Amino acid sequence: MADAAVELLLEKLKQLLVQHTHLIEGAANLVDKLEKHLLLFKAIPSDALKLRRNDETLKELIRQIRYAVYKTEDIIDNCVIRPNIVNIESPIKETNVVLGLEKETEKLRGYLAEESKEVEVISIVGVAGLGKTILAGKIFHDPKIRSMFPTRIWVYASQEFTEKEIFLEILKEFTILTEDMKSKTSEALAYLVAGYLEKEKFLLVVDDIWTCQDWEKLRVALPKTTKMGKVLITSRFRDVGAYVCLGKYLHFMRFLNQKDSYSLLQLEAFRGQEFPPELEFEGRLISERCDGHPLAIVLIGGILVKQLSTDKDAMKTAWRKIWYGLDIIGNQDPVERLVRIIVLSYENLPYHLRECFLYFGMFPEDFEISVWKLIRLWIAEGFIQKKIGVSPEETAENYLEELIERKLVRAEKFKLDGKVKTCIIHDMIRDFCTSEARREGFSKQIVMSSDGGFQPPVYEELKFRRLCIHSNALDFFSRRSHGPSVRSFVCSSRDEMEMPKKDLSSISKGFKLLRVLDVEPINFTNKLPRNLFKLNHLKYVVLSFKLEVLPSAFSQLRNIETLLVDTSSRTLEVRADIFSMIQLRHFKTKASAALPKSSTDCVTAGAKIHTLGTLSPESCTKEVLDSVRDLKKLGIRGKIGLLLDGKNGSLDSMRKLYNLEKLKLLNDVFSIPASEIQLCSLPPPTKFPPYLKVLTLSRTSLDWCHMSVLGSLERLEVLKLKDKAFMGEVWEVTDGGFGRLKVLHIGRTNLKTWLASGHHFPVLRHLQLMHCQSLEQIPSELADVPSFLKLELFHCKQAAESAMEIQEKIELLGNVVGRFKLSILPHEE
Repeated sequence: MADAAVELLLEKLKQLLVQHTHLIEGAANLVDKLEKHLLLFKAIPSDALKLRRNDETLKELIRQIRYAVYKTEDIIDNCVIRPNIVNIESPIKETNVVLGLEKETEKLRGYLAEESKEVEVISIVGVAGLGKTILAGKIFHDPKIRSMFPTRIWVYASQEFTEKEIFLEILKEFTILTEDMKSKTSEALAYLVAGYLEKEKFLLVVDDIWTCQDWEKLRVALPKTTKMGKVLITSRFRDVGAYVCLGKYLHFMRFLNQKDSYSLLQLEAFRGQEFPPELEFEGRLISERCDGHPLAIVLIGGILVKQLSTDKDAMKTAWRKIWYGLDIIGNQDPVERLVRIIVLSYENLPYHLRECFLYFGMFPEDFEISVWKLIRLWIAEGFIQKKIGVSPEETAENYLEELIERKLVRAEKFKLDGKVKTCIIHDMIRDFCTSEARREGFSKQIVMSSDGGFQPPVYEELKFRRLCIHSNALDFFSRRSHGPSVRSFVCSSRDEMEMPKKDLSSISKGFKLLRVLDVEPINFTNKLPRNLFKLNHLKYVVLSFKLEVLPSAFSQLRNIETLLVDTSSRTLEVRADIFSMIQLRHFKTKASAALPKSSTDCVTAGAKIHTLGTLSPESCTKEVLDSVRDLKKLGIRGKIGLLLDGKNGSLDSMRKLYNLEKLKLLNDVFSIPASEIQLCSLPPPTKFPPYLKVLTLSRTSLDWCHMSVLGSLERLEVLKLKDKAFMGEVWEVTDGGFGRLKVLHIGRTNLKTWLASGHHFPVLRHLQLMHCQSLEQIPSELADVPSFLKLELFHCKQAAESAMEIQEKIELLGNVVGRFKLSILPHEE
């Protein structure tokens, strides 16, 4: 931790020498001396740092070094924000495995299949880390269960939930949430939930119930008259589980036996391959010391997988060291042993991963974390090491992959191209992150105490570097809290709220050195605080408001790297000159953003921008596109026809975007006559960006004959045709196209007949069809494609039979035995 802080400070000092020579003129020699002194810290052996928990002298030394580093950083940042010197000079999908639980899985499946006179509840209970959530997930995704229950809903309870947010999560499965619905009381929402559930044959999974009182808050939303529904809950506590299910369907999770423990370790350390003979003895010793605790075995497997080497003697030594570390832990309580194993996993992390890992403690329990957001936060925090020829985003993705490989983080959802979309961590691992971060002075959660106050008390100076608040945020701001050392403020509340006018300036006045400001759940309505734009250290900003204008004052925030604007308006007039924000890499909004004419020299403007979206077509001028040559992702929303007529903006300039990989074209046809909605054609393939990999079209209403243009895009791997992108009853695929297409999504179309052969899509892996209700069948020849792994249908009733025939044919051909997945929702009787 202190090692990373030292490197961050030295990097800041070197940047200041370049960017603020007027501020620290003549200080270069002093910086050199400071660097030499601070680097002495790095001479402390890493093994000694691991012993700091038991060595008070060493702990105090590290504490003082960290304090000195942070204090020096505070002095520098405070100097930079002084008004008289503020001017700047510009220069892999993982698999959750349940071993030894086949009988339990079958037993629970049987419970769910039983007929009942009312909604019945099944409880899975056991200590943390035994795999309750994994087992519930296995049941939830089981094909037989999916056939039994067309409506399946999963919600997380945890310690911090409110019944209102749970009810809204359930309602999202049935309808679009409106502002009126979000404003209703929990009692009114419970009535709505019951109304929807009583009409369905449903399975509701409530993960991680902590108290009987919590269950009573949720039980009121269950219908009283239906016999079609079942509820499955998980809990760490036996008395809670028994109370919820009335003692009838109570399932206890057991520890693994030695055979299953050894098999699970083998799976985690060697991906299912057998232990090398020379490591078998050590493998059995290690699995025995995990006492049949699945999470403990998984975490140890995550450590061992990093010890794989061609040097068998070195591996043997490393494995014995791990076993010795487990032996030292001794025969403690199973939960305490698990905590010690989490500590062991943390101490085996390389230093560049430790801060990234502890950062997971900033998010609420059971919170599904966006990977896109997470890695941009890491970058803004300064956790990502610079590497020549590698972007910070690529390095951050590698960091996350390593944490997933070490089993400290779990990949939760995946993008269509197979990359991780969201991730999550186990509750006990999160508990470690929060406690370790608090002990290290790294971050602190602000929580409501039983007496209605906050912990820590907000009238005191908040001395932590990072603050996160997940509930009662408005009450927190009303206390006028302040933190002169706080660098990051993150609000991850699941509830949306409006900032009162009287508290508008509470953030910018109380936390003047912020680098990260993520307050997306808080809506600033129609006004932003003026002194927000004095926070010139900001690198990552997420704001929500109802404004139709992005004020020009944002141009003052020249250090911003990521700017996300969530507005309820369909359009956003951007008055800020984003091209003068020389550090900007990502600008995102869902509105159609109209850019101003830039006053910045095009030679330097937009040099670092990687993401722009969604811009208006009128803003996609030659001047704008010529200035963002490193652009990787571009979204455009508005009258897409303007891009094709060559008058206002044109695809011609996109041809020069050699780094552009993702392009989204959303034809916003609101209030436009139906006769003007349909696009007549697409430009030839040579007009598109040459290295385009992902293309999304929405509401363009093109005729299927124009698909041959997209088929000729040589590097296209993912094609998403959303919401009437193409219309017409017949699509006959022509030869010579889609040579690299791996993923195809088709949504909301009147397509009836689709004629294609396997050779038209030679490397297709994933086909997703949504709301294609007129489609009679899917081309059976797709079964001949060796790479075809996944077929998903949602509200495509007529095509369901052909999908099942494709699955049967693939199984007969043996192309992807055991790996092909078919999903048809909702299930049709």
